[in-house]
Amino acid sequence: MIVWINGAFGAGKTAVARELVDLIPNSTLYDPGLVGEEVGRLLPKQRLAEVDDYRDLPMWRRLVVDTAAALLAEVGGVLVVPATLLAQDHRDEMFGALAARRIPVRHVLLTTDETILRERLAERGDGLGEPGVAERTDGWCSAHLAAYRAALDGWLRQDAHVLDTTGLAPRQVAALLADAVHSGAAPVRDIVMTPEPTGETLAAGVLLFDEAGRVLLVDPTYKPGWEFPGGVVERGEAPARAGIREVAEETGVELAEVPRLLVVDWEPPDPPRYGGLRLLFDGGLLPAAARILLPGSELRDWRFVTEAEAADLLPPVRFARLRWALRARERGAVLNLEAGVPVG
Repeated sequence: MIVWINGAFGAGKTAVARELVDLIPNSTLYDPGLVGEEVGRLLPKQRLAEVDDYRDLPMWRRLVVDTAAALLAEVGGVLVVPATLLAQDHRDEMFGALAARRIPVRHVLLTTDETILRERLAERGDGLGEPGVAERTDGWCSAHLAAYRAALDGWLRQDAHVLDTTGLAPRQVAALLADAVHSGAAPVRDIVMTPEPTGETLAAGVLLFDEAGRVLLVDPTYKPGWEFPGGVVERGEAPARAGIREVAEETGVELAEVPRLLVVDWEPPDPPRYGGLRLLFDGGLLPAAARILLPGSELRDWRFVTEAEAADLLPPVRFARLRWALRARERGAVLNLEAGVPVG
């Protein structure tokens, strides 16, 4: 299990984590900042100059998850992880990858008054003690308080168990945190545990439309970016039937007819990720009276969007697939794609 201690820079995460390992039996302190330091040494300077923070590097996020899994395999028990995590897409990617490895996460947020945060940063030297991809300068951590406030007002407070640390010493906070873990007040995040593929996969997605011609997209909790309803085709399952099953599981909508195929897209491997064959089907018009019921462990939101709006929500490869699927729907044809580009 992982106890992930989140909070703004200066919230006292590491000090609380050091105390917490004394209060939770068989626990180990794991600081992802050490991974950030190594990433800073490994990557070329020109790549490091492209980002402001090692947390923005996909390499860092993958290594943090892989190292956590390796540590747990080595020592077992509980990992106590003090790390600021403010981008919801990063949370989805990392917590989803941990869930795929069957590693449960208890997400805890330490909060305090912003005046106190600024005082702490001033005392320790703002920017110091936050290893990253570039040399930190005075004011770096304070500049990120706006991102913290935005996350707090958006997704963060709803996702984590919140502990107000105002006026408390690290040991006192750790005691409250340990009680929350033992009592279950800080619950395991309920994230779908999708096993990581061991080879190329076959996946089926279904496009559902409203009366204005907009397409339905859903927001997974376990990976960044929006998606179409759908998923991996199970062994022995027909792809169109898999699409019907996934639509019912993800939205509660029962399709009355087998959907029509729009595109076949070969997604090449992008190590360490596997590729595979991606199919998109036309699920037709969703009746206005239909109720969409999302499984909270898998999807957090849904919306109907125009093609232009989808470009801002979907990762590029998925948007290319959608764009050509819409053209195929207009033409009444099936298109064969490779990496989102028509061939043949």
